[in-house]
Amino acid sequence: MESIQTQSITITPKAAEKVAEFMKQEGNSGLYLRVYVSGGGCAGLSYGMGFEEKPDEDDKVIEQNGIKLIVDSYSQRYLKGANIDYIESLMGSGFKINNPNVTKSCSCGHSFSTE
Repeated sequence: MESIQTQSITITPKAAEKVAEFMKQEGNSGLYLRVYVSGGGCAGLSYGMGFEEKPDEDDKVIEQNGIKLIVDSYSQRYLKGANIDYIESLMGSGFKINNPNVTKSCSCGHSFSTE
């Protein structure tokens, strides 16, 4: 387990607050938030998020705004410079990942590709 610079991936205070709220609902404020990229979707790649009790050996850990993010070695290159936010609008609410590495995304907005 290795720690990386927070410039790699950032989480906004609003998103961190929402993550902390979900952790409280889980009854465990010591959880890590795993952010990852997996193959799939119409553009080739998609994002995923979930809670973990501890990082794996090849994970990078980022502590920011009171949240511990973990990212596996495969996902790191796709998430470099990404920003995780939480959006609330009339169209709905949810986490949004703003990723400078994306070169193309699908019309549904759930998958993407990079160069």
